[in-house]
Amino acid sequence: MRALGFEVKKVDVLKILKDYDREGNGKITFEDFNEVLTDRMLERDPNEEILKAFKLFDDDDSGRISLRNLRRVARELGENITDEELRSMIDEFDTDGDGEINQEDFVSIMTGDS
Repeated sequence: MRALGFEVKKVDVLKILKDYDREGNGKITFEDFNEVLTDRMLERDPNEEILKAFKLFDDDDSGRISLRNLRRVARELGENITDEELRSMIDEFDTDGDGEINQEDFVSIMTGDS
C-alpha cells in the first residue's frame, strides 16, 4: 500500500486484516485487498493529491516548476526528452509568461481547466 502512496502504520494493517479477513486465517484475498484500496482511494481528496504531485516536481520549494525541475523528473522517469520539448511543455501552460509553471497553472493542467 505504501508503494501506491498510502501512509499505512502497523495498527492500520492489523485493522485491515481484522475487517477484511473473511476466512479468519490472518490473510486477505486479492479481491479483499482490491476492496481495501478502492475504499482508500475514494477517501482521498483530489485537490490534496494534485498539490502532492506539484511538490514532487517543485523539489526546490520555489512554488514553481522550472525547466530544471521538469528535466529532473523526465530523467528520473527514464524519459529522453529534449530541453526544447520540455520548454514547449512549459510554454503551453505558463499563463503569466515567466517561463515556469506556478501552482495555479499546474492545478489547471491537472483538472483540465487550462
